[in-house]
Amino acid sequence: MADNVAFGRRSITTEEYFTPGHRACIGCAEALAVRLVCKALGQNVIITMATGCMEIVSSPLPWTTWKVPWMHTLFDNTAAVASGISAGIKAKERKGRGFGKKVNVVAMAGDGGTADIGLQALSGALERGHDMLYVCFDNEAYMNTGIQRSSLTPFGASTTTAPAGKESIGQITWKKNMPAITAAHNIPYVATACPAYPFDLIDKVKKGAEIKGPAYIHILSPCPIGWRCAPEIAVNISRIAVQAGIFPLYEIENGRYKLNVNPPKLKPVEEYLKLQGRFRHLTAETIQQIQERVEREYAELKQKVDAQKP
Repeated sequence: MADNVAFGRRSITTEEYFTPGHRACIGCAEALAVRLVCKALGQNVIITMATGCMEIVSSPLPWTTWKVPWMHTLFDNTAAVASGISAGIKAKERKGRGFGKKVNVVAMAGDGGTADIGLQALSGALERGHDMLYVCFDNEAYMNTGIQRSSLTPFGASTTTAPAGKESIGQITWKKNMPAITAAHNIPYVATACPAYPFDLIDKVKKGAEIKGPAYIHILSPCPIGWRCAPEIAVNISRIAVQAGIFPLYEIENGRYKLNVNPPKLKPVEEYLKLQGRFRHLTAETIQQIQERVEREYAELKQKVDAQKP
């Protein structure tokens, strides 16, 4: 029987379903996020995971970090495999051969496996309405294969395939809005989360798993190697991203928006950018351009929240 450790009025299980001993880099916020997600899900779960950092570090044969049913899929078909698992569970239940309890089907992938290579399978799974939770661990590039840009790499970041130089600022496109894309499928639940707010993350994972139908959670997962930051500040960087409005924490439940963390005043984006070597080349003019974009998008999000207040 797992114990719970109290944090004020909250508690968290001491049971580890994503166990120590994996080979993630020092300071990897994604490994922490996976650990928190698994604590929220518990043992009644089947997880399918795309190729990526977490798959590589957690499953070097003959060892595994996972204490729950888990399988590795290709980059492009994580959501499709989860769809099949969900459909298989329903078929067993129709035949009276179910598990006798709810088993949560969970798909996990990084930003590349979600917003790029896996987008088609994800869109299809959401459109069909499969009872599953999809979790994107967003470290904003293809980190496992050498820090190549993805469509979730932020504007101005330097990567190996979009490097900063005399004629380039690095990434020249703005980050794709995956929560908005998934919400456009009219699914019951969409949320953003980050490891700097662990109880918010855990609550959202539990809610997404309990809701009938597809749910999507987008988790910011700082990568010290790819972001070129000190390992010990990775979690704090995700906190500043929230407080600066760069990565707001919110939910969309049955079409209704709720802002979970709303700072009285947003921190300057420069406070976030200056901690990361991938942005060190940016000029004051470009930083101001990013600042204006962040403020505009944050204001638009707040308008959606305020429009639904009684």
